[in-house]
Amino acid sequence: MGRFKNKVLAKLLTRFPALLDRFIDKTASVKVSGVPWTPVTKPLKDSVVALITTAGVHLKSQKPFDMLDKAGDPSYREIPSATPRSEYMITHDYYDHADADSDLNIVFPIERLREMAESGEIKGLARNNYSFMGHIDGRHIATLMEKTAPEVAGLLRRESVDVALLTPG
Repeated sequence: MGRFKNKVLAKLLTRFPALLDRFIDKTASVKVSGVPWTPVTKPLKDSVVALITTAGVHLKSQKPFDMLDKAGDPSYREIPSATPRSEYMITHDYYDHADADSDLNIVFPIERLREMAESGEIKGLARNNYSFMGHIDGRHIATLMEKTAPEVAGLLRRESVDVALLTPG
């Protein structure tokens, strides 16, 4: 029953944004110090780009994100850039992803980045991209901030990624 309720709630909040505003106003925010930002220092045509999404995208062969834990799932999925379109799916109950199911590029613009690499607008795509589930709350916030997000940052660094494009779900 919980997953059904989440999906209905996601559809309602999509259709009635004022309800979402009221929910957000009652939600405690996470305080961080400093700005987690690094400016782009070289032209995009000379940059390797990676995609990072919070849309719950993963490969059909990978374990889906945990939709039963009300605090979310702070884990991530590694998604190779060479993955064929037919191998992607979305597991995320906290937003209406019907449109993204029709065109994954709405939340995970992998095909657009491939086109940009082919045309020389970017140097290339990272070998791997990363996906998170965007609904993280309570006890999982620390795991995300202290463990999984830094792990992904380290993987991107090791792969010599110049730019990470972040997309929400």
